[in-house]
Amino acid sequence: MSSTLSLASTVKLSDGNVVPVLGLGVYKNEDPIPACLAALKHGYRHIDSARMYENEAPVGKAVKESGVPREQVFVTSKIYHPEHGYDSTLKAVQDSLNKFGFDYLDLYLIHSPLSGKAKRLETYKALLQAKKEGKLKSVGVSNYSPKHIEEIRAAGLELPAVNQIELHPFCQQKPIVEYCRANNILVQAYTPLVRGKLDDPVITSTASKYGKTPAQIAIRWSLQRGFIPLPKSANPERVVANAQVFDFEIAEEDMKKLDALDEGKAGAVTWNPVDAE
Repeated sequence: MSSTLSLASTVKLSDGNVVPVLGLGVYKNEDPIPACLAALKHGYRHIDSARMYENEAPVGKAVKESGVPREQVFVTSKIYHPEHGYDSTLKAVQDSLNKFGFDYLDLYLIHSPLSGKAKRLETYKALLQAKKEGKLKSVGVSNYSPKHIEEIRAAGLELPAVNQIELHPFCQQKPIVEYCRANNILVQAYTPLVRGKLDDPVITSTASKYGKTPAQIAIRWSLQRGFIPLPKSANPERVVANAQVFDFEIAEEDMKKLDALDEGKAGAVTWNPVDAE
């Protein structure tokens, strides 16, 4: 991925829709309006929310207040596993739309595979129905392993456009990434800032070399590896700084040093339920 990439760059999904290459995560942000407004003011066009975050309404309010046309902002939400099931999913999608105050959502994900095979598939079928009705532009999954996605294929359903997983230098989820790439499923990276492990000497020395912050190095690594990072921050200044990653490129020799930090699943810093039955 070249240094010609910008905050306005997009990637085409398998369904033909496009998604901006960098998004703002709003997990654990009870009042995401300041962060969302700062993001949209400074060029972000992608916000990642979820029903579990309980902030769909303020995110919707921020998009409206920003003055950026709705169709220019890519907004994601996710259905949490206690709500899985066909009818409950259709109700959840409508409830999300009501909370955001939107006619549609750009992307809706199954938040995790924790409800079991039968419920997962019913939930996915309901999301495809909501897509057919025009309520969702794209449908995807989160925390899914190849096994979970193969269930979708075996059911004769179209594969998800996106799989959102924990992804950073310490937890690179290589088998999942390779599978998704082979099947034209875009990989989004949540927790790209690793929650407290950015003081690793490899990351800090790379940051010094390029005159960037450790967070900017982690985000740039994700971009150069072809992922869509979703850094979260409630701090408007950090939100802006997290997008200042398009004026440099990490050399391949330094990328390899960052790649070497991979600890496999042991490097995960969140729930990472990719092995759910």
